[in-house]
Amino acid sequence: MRIALIICQDTPEVIWNAFRLANLMLEGMEDVTIFLNGPSVKYERMDSDQFPLIELSKIFTLSEGVLLA
Repeated sequence: MRIALIICQDTPEVIWNAFRLANLMLEGMEDVTIFLNGPSVKYERMDSDQFPLIELSKIFTLSEGVLLA
């Protein structure tokens, strides 16, 4: 199944949960694409110990997920 997630939030927790969900779906052998729109494009600036966005995005892309911005 092909799945697309569109994120257009500037809340780190929302972006973090979207990456977690996408990584979980990739483990289930789904084709997943994340499209970052608006303020979510700057997710790397929102990275923190509580919400490790850069780490999750690396896992996502290395697991053959497609990240578009």
